[in-house]
Amino acid sequence: MLNSSTVSTQSKQIIGEAKRRAVVYLLTLFHLRKKMGGFLDKPKTEKSRECNEGNGLRYGVVSMQGWRVEMEDSHTAVVGLPGGFKDWSFFAVFDGHCGSTVSAHCASNLLPTITETEDFKKISPKTAENDEENNELESTIRRAIHAGFLKLDETMRQMPCVANGEDKSGSTAVSTLISPTHFYIANCGDSRAVLCRNGEAAVCTMDHKPTVAAEKKRIQDAGGSVMIHRVNGSLAVSRALGDFEYKSVEGKGPTEQLVSPAPEIYVETRKPDEDQFLVLACDGIWDVMTNEDLCHFIRYQLTITEDLSKVCSAVVDHCLFKGSRDNMSIVLITFPAAPKIVKEEVEREKKFEDWIKEKTYS
Repeated sequence: MLNSSTVSTQSKQIIGEAKRRAVVYLLTLFHLRKKMGGFLDKPKTEKSRECNEGNGLRYGVVSMQGWRVEMEDSHTAVVGLPGGFKDWSFFAVFDGHCGSTVSAHCASNLLPTITETEDFKKISPKTAENDEENNELESTIRRAIHAGFLKLDETMRQMPCVANGEDKSGSTAVSTLISPTHFYIANCGDSRAVLCRNGEAAVCTMDHKPTVAAEKKRIQDAGGSVMIHRVNGSLAVSRALGDFEYKSVEGKGPTEQLVSPAPEIYVETRKPDEDQFLVLACDGIWDVMTNEDLCHFIRYQLTITEDLSKVCSAVVDHCLFKGSRDNMSIVLITFPAAPKIVKEEVEREKKFEDWIKEKTYS
């Protein structure tokens, strides 16, 4: 038989659990309503496209607003850097949220902010030409990229629209600095870079989510919490540029805040006979395709067309068809070892398209 104290304790536990569930439920409803409010009745499928080549590579970029009310993505594509680094290239994708102010600013300013760091200024073009086995150069470039991200974030905090609280936007960032011998890939948030080598996803960045153990610890150490897989039940990424309402914990440095602007940096030696292509894309792509799925999809597309904007467009259309509800942006960079046109595949694709048209219009 239960005594009154036992019943009282159990009641408190039940009530406490009910309150916790109610909070989670209300937060979930809030975010669902917020998301629902951010969707259009039908997707905007017009695409912005960009293609170019140089430095032994070709690239294509495609962006689509999709179901979202606003297009918040931005990108950067530069072949040939200033200051004697004509053999270097830079690409980046920025996935904005709560507005496009930060993502647009990053697209225009991340590269110059990196190249203007003290560490990058130490690099001479002559030294950079022979960076294949230069560990000191690798460390210097790592520091330059890291410092560039933090400096850009610090600078944006002083922007009038941010300082007065009017703009609360933020952005993920995934970028690659490509030298003649190396890939320097930096990731901050849940946009992603994947290098396809010999037909497989060989190098992949990791998403910065609040549920990742190290990210969760930093959030909790800064006095925050992770609820419904979000920082304080709100933000779905644990690292980003901007988002300054999550970066005001006193006594904590920039990389110790609830949301960190620090990039995770990957350095990979180029393998000209094996490197086929590198993809940078926002989570609107990765929400519905795995790294391996996307590599295989692109490899096939490259056997039927040399137009990289068509390849990127096919990826975006495929993701929309698979149910992606977000803005979508993809940068595809191909190298000499990329798959070539296969006549039989081109003919098979044409027959399939003709069959679709016949069934559609008959």
